[in-house]
Amino acid sequence: MTLKNYEVLYIMTPLLNEAQMTETVEKFRQVLKENGADIIHEENWGLKKLAYPIQKKNTGFYHLVEFQGPSTIVDALELAFRRDEKIIRFLTTALDKHAVAYNERRRNGEFKSSKKEKEAQAS
Repeated sequence: MTLKNYEVLYIMTPLLNEAQMTETVEKFRQVLKENGADIIHEENWGLKKLAYPIQKKNTGFYHLVEFQGPSTIVDALELAFRRDEKIIRFLTTALDKHAVAYNERRRNGEFKSSKKEKEAQAS
C-alpha cells in the first residue's frame, strides 16, 4: 500500500479550556497513529476569529497536522471528527509533491523575512 501526504486543519469549539483542548488534540493524534500514520508536523494556531459564525460561535481553536499514511486513514480520521462534538469544522487535503516541498520550506523558515529585508527589496 502506498503512503500519501495529507494535511488536516480542524477547528475546535472556543468553550474548551487548555486541558480539554490538549486532550482533544492528543485524541486525534492517537487516531492517526493507530491507523498507521506518521505525523510530520503540527501547528497550534490558537484562538482565531471565524470568517462566519459556525454553530453560533464566532471564534475557534485552530490546529493543523501534516502527516503521511495510507489512503484509508482519511475515512477513519474524518469519522472521528464527525463523532466528536468539540470539533466544529475540519478540512483534509491530499498534498502533491509541490505542496510537500512548500511545507518543508515553510517549516525551515525560508518565507519569513524581516521588515528591513522587505524595505531593501522595495527600493
